[in-house]
Amino acid sequence: MCGIVGMIGRRDCASVLLEGLKRLEYRGYDSAGIATVDRGEFRIVRSVGKLARLEEALHANTPAGVVGIGHTRWATHGRPSEENAHPHRYKDVVVVHNGIIENHALLRRELCARGHVFSSQTDSEILAHLVQEAYEDGGDLVGSVRTALGQVRGSFAVAVLHIGHPDAIVAARRMSPLVVGLGQGESYVASDVPALLAVTRRFVFLEDGDLALVTADKVEVFGLTDLAPVVRKPRDVAWTPAMAEKGGYKHFMLKEIFEQPRSISDTLGPRLNPSTGDVMLEELDRLGERIDSAGRACMVACGTSYHAGLIGKYFIEQLARIPCDVEVASEFRYRDPIVDAGTMLVTVSQSGETADTIAAAIEAKRRGAFHISVCNVVDSSLPRMADAAVYTYAGPEIGVASTKAFTSQIMVLELLAIWCARRRGAISASDAGRLLQGLAELPVHMEKVLACAPQIQDVARKHLRVQSMLYLGRGASFPIALEGALKLKELSYVHAEGYPAGEMKHGPIALVDDGVPSLFVVPDGPVFEKSLSNIEEIKSRGGPVIAVASEGESRLAGIADDLFTIPKTGQMLHPFLSVLPLQLFAYYVADLRGTDVDQPRNLAKSVTVE
Repeated sequence: MCGIVGMIGRRDCASVLLEGLKRLEYRGYDSAGIATVDRGEFRIVRSVGKLARLEEALHANTPAGVVGIGHTRWATHGRPSEENAHPHRYKDVVVVHNGIIENHALLRRELCARGHVFSSQTDSEILAHLVQEAYEDGGDLVGSVRTALGQVRGSFAVAVLHIGHPDAIVAARRMSPLVVGLGQGESYVASDVPALLAVTRRFVFLEDGDLALVTADKVEVFGLTDLAPVVRKPRDVAWTPAMAEKGGYKHFMLKEIFEQPRSISDTLGPRLNPSTGDVMLEELDRLGERIDSAGRACMVACGTSYHAGLIGKYFIEQLARIPCDVEVASEFRYRDPIVDAGTMLVTVSQSGETADTIAAAIEAKRRGAFHISVCNVVDSSLPRMADAAVYTYAGPEIGVASTKAFTSQIMVLELLAIWCARRRGAISASDAGRLLQGLAELPVHMEKVLACAPQIQDVARKHLRVQSMLYLGRGASFPIALEGALKLKELSYVHAEGYPAGEMKHGPIALVDDGVPSLFVVPDGPVFEKSLSNIEEIKSRGGPVIAVASEGESRLAGIADDLFTIPKTGQMLHPFLSVLPLQLFAYYVADLRGTDVDQPRNLAKSVTVE
């Protein structure tokens, strides 16, 4: 949520800033702006709404300057408006800021009492005032930024310009992501890697409490508390600009749905050895003894990642026989959780920057838990703070509604479960080998399901005007039902409720009529017949039924109004396949309704504030 881009070099930077902001549109925003330094003056252009409006303003009067910063804002304090859009200026200082300043009201009152006049309702403008005041008191630029941020409670990623220092950008972060890109004779800052892929693939990943002085030729990093020099080694990122482009698809989300066979294959990579039944997760080897003796696992996540965790619970308990709880991160740390040294904490996050999940991990670590991060973004906050990180290799996911990251997450969780099961002797080599062989074959099965997209689009067209839906499943299909309902809500703004099928008669069945379709996830397995009975109950009350079932299941042919089939596989493989029709169904309903699929209203890709 919100996006920062900055550049300093030897060429006009406005076009680079705008391109970077476009690559951050997926984060969610309601206004945007850029500021450059040109011949001793700030040139600031801001607008409300989509970046197309900012682009029009820039075409009319493109600001010159080789140093500049840009921002896309997602409103927290103050309504979306041009005066509340970033960058914010006070006298000689311009800032952009992601995060929330929790003590902004107190700081604003104190500044106003000292004669400061504000031009916006945002918490972010306070930073420009604090930096300016510190600088006027005799501080240098780096020290002034440090002094200003030392007065702030809350989270931030900031980039600061000073009119008297046109050769520098000062950047800092606390609980909000920020990276520095390294080019030839120019440097960049951004809140996420995709913003800069068109200009560099070499990055310095700032950590919490870092402050960086960025010039065209070098980057110096300091500790925010004491300005002690800090070493942050540059890293090369394998993502290419093409990976963050639509590649001929109408939307990023559709592209990412169809990328799932590849992302699953990449996530499996060299990690499988079906002949021995072993999973290669060298990242976890040094935690082996702690994992062996762990009394329980606790997964912490938000949103779609939480649903992945629910499926991971099924894997870990069924395979490794380790008791596993799954917690909503935003609730975890506020209820005095029972966590100790025998707890294996597993955080699940696509971005690795989810504020609630980071806070939950800090609390669990304080209580003695050891921490494994499942994440897609290398060197983001959660992997860095974890005892071990197991990465998904989904590549950049631009669509706000997660798809390929979700299936890659549940793949890593299944690999983790098998790895633990083999160490603890809970599964034989032959059984594990058969399961690993099935995982290796998944990409082919996924391609087969995705080839049914035209049929799924036809069914979506039938339900284009639906106002409410039920999604139902049992076992590991229940979290898939939750995920399918979430996708429909996120994308099409249709009310949808995911529920365990066995709980249907405890409330949700009251919603059933001929205008409320029910989507059942019912692959073959031990609870199929019970699910079939639930479907009969819906049909007897006039409710339309869509079913996701295994190929060759004839008992649904005369009952379900519409049927999506998936290849027959073992139960541990069903979730990877059954979620695909639900992703496509939600996508097509939303696209046919004309909503903004890649940037749904009010949502952001990465929730980096509470």
